[in-house]
Amino acid sequence: MKIAIISDVHNNEVNLKKVLDYCGREGIKTVICCGDLASAETLDFLNANFSGIIHYTFGNADNDQLRNFEHAGEYKKTKIYEKFGEAEIAGIKIAFVHYPDSAKKLCETGKYTFVFHGHTHKPWMEKIKNCIILNPGNVAGEIYPPTFAVWDTENGKFDLVRIHNLK
Repeated sequence: MKIAIISDVHNNEVNLKKVLDYCGREGIKTVICCGDLASAETLDFLNANFSGIIHYTFGNADNDQLRNFEHAGEYKKTKIYEKFGEAEIAGIKIAFVHYPDSAKKLCETGKYTFVFHGHTHKPWMEKIKNCIILNPGNVAGEIYPPTFAVWDTENGKFDLVRIHNLK
């Protein structure tokens, strides 16, 4: 199974559509978003253009309208987490959060095999004890070129996908 890991969309629906089209072509049925969609409209766009499951945790650039939990029930495919999310995928315990410092703390608990985060916009991977921390970069293309990560749960490998290289 392949999982797409995205972060820091900042309302860039053009790049997000490229990511979602890639997911469709590759048969990716789960997206983990580490924050900063930025608005409820972008969450609407994500839900309208992706038929799989979406795990989403808030970031610093998410507006108050998006953070309003009253509308969360409208998103049947999206699981929304306020501070951080955790899940078990293919028998592997993972966590995801927006901030790198929080990701490091989650990793240090020893509860997770992988912890994903965003915020810095820079793709990054490091190992702390038996946990790997991964930042997929940013979909928006701000500061660094736009990227996202794809995790293949069968072989445990991650690929960094450059959005400008997608059709």
